[in-house]
Amino acid sequence: MESRGAAEQRHVPVLRDRIVSLLAPALTEPGSVLVDGTLGMGGHAEAFLEACPEATVIGIDRDEEALALAGERLARFGTRFRGVHAVYDEIDTVVSDLGLREVQAILFDLGVSSLQLDEADRGFAYAQDAPLDMRMDQGSGITAAEVLNTYAPGELLRILRDYGEERFAKRIVSAVVRERESEPFTRSARLVDLLRQAVPAASQRTGGHPAKRTFQALRIEVNDELGAWQRAVTGAIDVLAVGGRMAVLSYHSLEDRITKRALAAGATSSTPPGMPVELPEHAAYLRLLTRGAEEPSASEQSMNPRSASARLRVAERTRPTKGARR
Repeated sequence: MESRGAAEQRHVPVLRDRIVSLLAPALTEPGSVLVDGTLGMGGHAEAFLEACPEATVIGIDRDEEALALAGERLARFGTRFRGVHAVYDEIDTVVSDLGLREVQAILFDLGVSSLQLDEADRGFAYAQDAPLDMRMDQGSGITAAEVLNTYAPGELLRILRDYGEERFAKRIVSAVVRERESEPFTRSARLVDLLRQAVPAASQRTGGHPAKRTFQALRIEVNDELGAWQRAVTGAIDVLAVGGRMAVLSYHSLEDRITKRALAAGATSSTPPGMPVELPEHAAYLRLLTRGAEEPSASEQSMNPRSASARLRVAERTRPTKGARR
């Protein structure tokens, strides 16, 4: 695969300075550790390594090419950075394997990295013809082509409706099933052509590119993004030290809903109604540091259009819980 330049030239970290300002107070002590659960090309990790000289960063990514590029970018920090090939829902195992009981800060940026969007042969971008792959880890798992060619119509309908919030899912699935009977899908251009025909012209004029929602839905299914995120957010809270902070950048309403529920549950007392006194084990174990979900400024969205749908939520661990490693 031909290189398209160094990582720092190919990726603009979303809300970088805001995230650093919110997590840095937890990274002031020698030996403090930040886990970047979605390392990508290392933009956020680099910012923390520069701003928090006492901290070490563990970068997790399922994409080996991203790990290699980020490793080159962060090599100047020596042993303060360590890349790990894993999926972010394995965060508790990664932390344990590194001999740690807990960490002081955690970051998840759930967006598709610029590396994946910009590499034509990955199949993520509907603007370029490419094999219908969409796997973030190209060494394992089912491809988008296999989903299109083998899933039952009802399953395809569910994926497009739930993950893509596609209004015309039924029309699209009917067209896909009809077309795959004559020839299996292998490349993105053929799928894009089908979507242009299946999505009404009026919707295309007002609702953006006709392939946007279908490609998003396929990507989420191929990589089990929502299932992995549900497991990851729970595991992350368990390994977060008291006084530690966690930031989550979501780009899809379903991801943000999972995040909101997990953080809100931790920030709410579980004292049963009618109990006159709150027992320690019923007290909230998280404190929300953002009011609702913060969005990038208009200027950032203008400079980096991929940030437009980003939503940031941050919380601080206030006490240990039974599930945590204490």
